[in-house]
Amino acid sequence: MHTTEQRDLAEAVADLLAKRSPESEVRRLMADDAGYDPALWAELAEMGLLGLAIPEEYGGAGAGSVELGVVMEQMGATLLCAPYLSTAVLAVNLIVALDDSAECAEVLPRIAAGDLIATVAFAEPGSARPPDEPRTTAHPDGSGWRLTGTKTFVLDALTAQRLYVTAGSGVFAVERSAPGLTVSPLATVDQTRKQGHLTLADTPARLVGAIGAGAAALDEAIDRASSALLSEQAGGAMRAMQMSADYAKTRFQFGRAIGSFQAVKHMCADMLLEAQSAVSAARHVAAAFAMGDPNRYADLALAQAYCSDAFVSVAATTIQVHGGIGFTWEHPAHLYLRRARTDAQIFGDPAWHRERYVRLREQQS
Repeated sequence: MHTTEQRDLAEAVADLLAKRSPESEVRRLMADDAGYDPALWAELAEMGLLGLAIPEEYGGAGAGSVELGVVMEQMGATLLCAPYLSTAVLAVNLIVALDDSAECAEVLPRIAAGDLIATVAFAEPGSARPPDEPRTTAHPDGSGWRLTGTKTFVLDALTAQRLYVTAGSGVFAVERSAPGLTVSPLATVDQTRKQGHLTLADTPARLVGAIGAGAAALDEAIDRASSALLSEQAGGAMRAMQMSADYAKTRFQFGRAIGSFQAVKHMCADMLLEAQSAVSAARHVAAAFAMGDPNRYADLALAQAYCSDAFVSVAATTIQVHGGIGFTWEHPAHLYLRRARTDAQIFGDPAWHRERYVRLREQQS
């Protein structure tokens, strides 16, 4: 159960996004290369939402995974187009995990204030998960480092001003204007969440944290970002389910609301079960991370597999419930299915998470 403060936070975010992220705005930003509204980004900063996961000493709220989940549920419900997951969640958690006090002091206050968009480049061609040994190389050049290689599936790569790139056993900060860096957009099924491809050719970079600490810090950052993503998936599934239920009540055929037909009733009941179960799973994992539960990684793996499948299933069924109109470009149902498909892949597909769950359980037994 959420506290009064958490419910108030959810209501405040829901009110803001109802006004600032309607379907028309989502479609406008989908077609825009930047993919986000700077004015809304500034409002998120003013509300303290960009600094939720940032420690108080660096200008953030020092909130936990539960509060972040509350916000992400609302963002998932409206398909918010903004670099929130990449910057305020993934990059922030990586910087904190690297425990580089100079980088924290320089970057985190700027992210909290909405002055810096950052992202993390870890995936290489062939998989959305970090490779066991990155093929991207890093070598010292006297005054800093030089990176060579390619990264793909990079969230908000075109709008990020700073990119944290994994190479060798370290994490390196690369400025968007760095020579030898080429960023190109990826054509994906979901244009509400922009992704890009990086090519680094002897690109100057700066080491963040220590050599050898990159893999562990990245794993922790991805796990915490995955916990937040669960809440986004749950929020999207709940909204898609509600769209279907509302349509089933108001769409009449043969003189009856289609929701009175047994086939539609069954579909809506299944969607309700899947969506509410996704919410329960996401909130459980958020609480587990907040408390430091020793089983939180296994719980996360199982929830990632479930929530990914549930969001895809609910979004696909939403199209079915809406019938012919649900298959059209003008209807928002397909936007939820596209986001669901993307969310089910960006930190590994459901099969990978199930395998991880089994491995973790075997280690515990």
